[in-house]
Amino acid sequence: MSQTPARAIATGGALGAEVIGVDLRDVDDHSFRTIHKAWLDHLVLLFRGQILSDDQLIAFSRRLGELDLAPIQETGRRFVEGYPEIYIVSNAIENGAPIGSLGAGELVWHTDMSYQEDPPKASMLYALEVPPEGGKTGFLNMYDAYQALPLQLKERITGLWVKHDGTYNSGGYVRAGVTPSNDPREAPGTIHPLVCTHPETGRRCLYLGRRRNAYIDGLPLAESEALLDEIWACATRDELTWYNDWRVGDLVLWDNRCTMHRRDPFDPAARRIMHRTQIKGETRPVA
Repeated sequence: MSQTPARAIATGGALGAEVIGVDLRDVDDHSFRTIHKAWLDHLVLLFRGQILSDDQLIAFSRRLGELDLAPIQETGRRFVEGYPEIYIVSNAIENGAPIGSLGAGELVWHTDMSYQEDPPKASMLYALEVPPEGGKTGFLNMYDAYQALPLQLKERITGLWVKHDGTYNSGGYVRAGVTPSNDPREAPGTIHPLVCTHPETGRRCLYLGRRRNAYIDGLPLAESEALLDEIWACATRDELTWYNDWRVGDLVLWDNRCTMHRRDPFDPAARRIMHRTQIKGETRPVA
C-alpha cells in the first residue's frame, strides 16, 4: 500500500506529537523507524483516523516488543474474546454486565502497572466509541517534571526509592484478589527508584506511579507523606501536560517509563469503548 512519508507534528504542549501520513495496518520499516524516533522524542504519539481490527492492533503493538496479557481488574478479567492481550477500558454495560473496566469517573495521575517488578514500557489505547464530551486523557512529561524540581528537592530525593502501591487502580477500585490496607508500609507493591534513567534515551525522569498508598522506603511515614506531597505538587503542574480530546479512530501510544496519565470523568449515560495493549519492558526501572 502506498503511503506518504510518516511525519510527526508536535502538539505544542509539554509532550506529544501527532503522526500523519501513516496507516497503522501497513507500516513499512522506514515508517516504523520514524515512528519509533518520534516516540522517544515526544513521549506520546497520536495517530488519527485509524481503522484497525483487533488482529491489526496487536500486530502493530508487537512492532514495539512482546505484549503483556490484560490485567485482572475490579470487575474480573475483561479482555476481548480470543485476544487476551487486549484490555477493554469501558463503562458500557451489555446483557447486564460490564464489558470492560474503569467506569466513567476520573482516573487520577498514574503510571501503568508500576506496582509490578517489571512494568510495561509502553501502552497503546485505541478509540472505538467516545462520549460527546468529557473523557479526555492527559499526559505528564516526567523528564520535565524532574528538571523543574527545585535544586534542593532534587538533592533531597537522590538515591531514594518509592513503593508503588498494588492495592488500588487509577479509578480507586481495589484490585481483584487484594486485601486493602491504608498503611502504605504494609500495602502490597514494589519499590522502584524515585528518579530513574530511561534505558533508551539516557535521560533522567521522576518515576512516581500513583500517589495513593505510595511510600518512600526507609522514611518515617509522616516524613514520607510530606515529601511525596511536595514532589507531586511540583510534578503535576499544568505546564507539564498535554491532553487528547478523543475521536473515534484515534490511537495513542505513550512511553510508560517517562510519562504519567489521567482521565477526565464523563457522563455515565454515554458510551466510551477503548481497546488497550501494553508492551513488556526489557529492563526494570533503574536509577
